[in-house]
Amino acid sequence: MMSDSDSGDGNPIQNVTAAYGRFQRQYQQILDRWTPHMLNRWLATGGIFCVFLLRVVFAQGWYIDAHAIYLLNLLLAFLQPKFDPSLQEDLLADEIEGGDAGSASPLPSQRDDEFRPFVRRLPEWQFWLSATRATVLALFATSSEVFDVPVYWPILVVYFFVLFALTMRRQIQHMIKYKYVPFDIGRKARYGSGK
Repeated sequence: MMSDSDSGDGNPIQNVTAAYGRFQRQYQQILDRWTPHMLNRWLATGGIFCVFLLRVVFAQGWYIDAHAIYLLNLLLAFLQPKFDPSLQEDLLADEIEGGDAGSASPLPSQRDDEFRPFVRRLPEWQFWLSATRATVLALFATSSEVFDVPVYWPILVVYFFVLFALTMRRQIQHMIKYKYVPFDIGRKARYGSGK
């Protein structure tokens, strides 16, 4: 039987778990409210990133190149299709080679006239959330001297731009070869109202 003094106090582990659960629900509610406001989300992330850059410039330290490389990795995952056409071609070629010689011919592999929507490997929401979390974490990392590692920063900047140029060139060549565009450019056709 529980006494009155025990009802207010609980197991400390249960109290921490309950508080963490409340925090997690409130955090998810905030994220859910931000979901439909794409432009505002990206503007807020851009603002946080500008604060981070100002912190780095004015403190004259904390050249966190890992942050930039992580953001580049997110961008590449955002630009890549979830189902890579080059891998699908390889799998189709393997199936044709491994098939029986006496079996019926395989279905046609060229479907240029069929509409296939672009599905990203990393959805926009996850891209935004990961970029924002990384930028906030990098901003907090600039508040400690532990993370101010002395490096020769021009090498890091050149390394980032070379890495960016090489990976983007490869990605653009991939987009041209397999004829996909990861962005909605232009206006979508609307049917029904002819006015």
